[in-house]
Parts: sequence; structure tokens; C-alpha cells
Amino acid sequence: MGTVIDHIVVVAPNLTVGAAFVRDALGVELQQGGAHARMATHNLLLRLGDATYLEVIAPDPSALRPARSRWFALDRLTPDAPPRLAAWVARTDDIRSSSSLCASVVGSIEPMDRGALSWLITVPADGSLPLGGAAPALIEWQVQPHPARALKDVGCSLVELEVFHPEPSRVQTVLAAIELSSPIRLHPLPPGAEPYLVAHIQTPSGRRTLSTP
Repeated sequence: MGTVIDHIVVVAPNLTVGAAFVRDALGVELQQGGAHARMATHNLLLRLGDATYLEVIAPDPSALRPARSRWFALDRLTPDAPPRLAAWVARTDDIRSSSSLCASVVGSIEPMDRGALSWLITVPADGSLPLGGAAPALIEWQVQPHPARALKDVGCSLVELEVFHPEPSRVQTVLAAIELSSPIRLHPLPPGAEPYLVAHIQTPSGRRTLSTP
């Protein structure tokens, strides 16, 4: 029932500014992803390994706004909001078991698809980020091999993910419940501070970091 890091998520008001944010931070170009019809969003992608990737996600201006809240708190972004590393997603082979002990945090299981890809993912009903992004969404892919293998390898890999939260014990409870095996460094913040993430990524030009500007 254990889980591992599947991908990290940069949210942006549009894909153009999201791509520029990643380009400036990592010195690499993103690849075309696709559209998520149920959420009226679309994405760009960067391979970080055989089964790990980075996603830039934004509202899709060509799609009708969904009746429900979009995922990753995208409905809360203003048009001039800066892109930021806002979330991460943990992969499981049994999403029902993995989410059973932390459903109040990660949300309910939703079926999703993008082109030929299909998966199950946990999404809070209000579209919020679990514990402000410090806790992961859970994903169970319904395709093989992992979608990251279809992405061009430009020489990037995820070295480490740091998680900052004012109540780290709450985050640790979720990580224990999902039996996360990937290494995460969890740090405390002062009471009331906003949670945030820092990803350390190896690139062709050396190790770089991605976070909130």
C-alpha cells in the first residue's frame, strides 16, 4: 500500500507564464501535455525520471468552467498571480487503501483522463490543496508504462523535496498513513505561516531549486 513521489505541480494563471517560470529556474524547456476536460485545465510537462515528472498546470481558456471547483486551488489564482510550486502527488497501486486513513485531508477519489491516459486521483471537494500543499494528492495510474517514459529526457531529475508547514506533525501523520517511501524533508514554520515547497532538481547545468518566488 506504500506510496512514492509521482510528480510535482507548478500552478500558474496561464501556461505561458508557468513555462517562463520553470525556464528561468531550471534552464530547460517544457513539453506539451494536454487538456483535462473534467477540470477545464491543461498542462506542460518535464521528465524528472522514468516514473517522475514536473507539471505546470493552468486553467484552460478554451474550455467551459466546470460546475465543480478545479483542482490544485486554480480557481483562487488571480490573472496576475505569480507561478509557484504549489503541490505534489504521490503514486500508489491501491488508492482506496492508501486514502482510507486520510480522506479528510486528501479528499475523494476522482476518475480523470487526458488523451489516452487515465487515472484515479484524490481531490478535495473545494479544490483546495491538502494541508496547503504540504500533503500530497494521491494518484493511481490506470495505464502502463508510466507516462513519464513517453516524455523526452532532457537530463533533469528530482533530487529532493522539502516541505515547510507550521504544524509538521499533521503532515507527518498523513505521510505515515500513506506509507510514503520517498525521502521528504519536513520543516516547521512559525504559527500562521503559509506552507510552501522547495524542489531540488538536477539539470544539465547543475543543481537548481524550484519553489515560490
